[in-house]
Amino acid sequence: MKVQVIVGSTRPGRSTPKIAQWVINEAKNIGFDQAEMVDLADYNLPFFDEPVPPQYNPDRTPNEKAKKWLDKLAEADVYVLVTAEYNRSTSGVLKNALDYVDFQFTKKPVALVGHGSTGGAQAVASLRGVLSGLKAAQTPTVTYFSERAGEVIDESGNLDEKIKANPYGPHDALQATLEELKWYGDALAVARAKD
Repeated sequence: MKVQVIVGSTRPGRSTPKIAQWVINEAKNIGFDQAEMVDLADYNLPFFDEPVPPQYNPDRTPNEKAKKWLDKLAEADVYVLVTAEYNRSTSGVLKNALDYVDFQFTKKPVALVGHGSTGGAQAVASLRGVLSGLKAAQTPTVTYFSERAGEVIDESGNLDEKIKANPYGPHDALQATLEELKWYGDALAVARAKD
């Protein structure tokens, strides 16, 4: 099973890639066959401007950058969106990237990892409605990361041992999130095979 961990921020100095690498490390530890970071900074998507919503356009021809993004998404079985919280919501770049999606997330599980002063809670809440519109199967459990990620996760995605040891901290929360994602991924893969 392949998981894509999507970096939902592109600003300079962001800590989102460190969190995404931490997620990838833990995903491999619990048995995901393949875990890949997908960084929105590598796609430079223009603002979505198609005249018809993607899910309702059988004659759709997305622009070249969007096609590259959609083709990459189609490779995965499950997803983790790592979102920073900007002004009580997710980043504009992540919302814009999701606006391009047509059927890539349909009947596939998506887990959420938020970060920010409140653990990214409002960013996660804003993504819930978006993912419903994309017909994704959202996992109930979420990881909220309120620590200063840049200070407690290194470039290789290793979480500080003191933070990791807290049984109510982000490490145990991420374990629960990923185990649930894997369960949904296994179950929905069987269901999609019957379609």
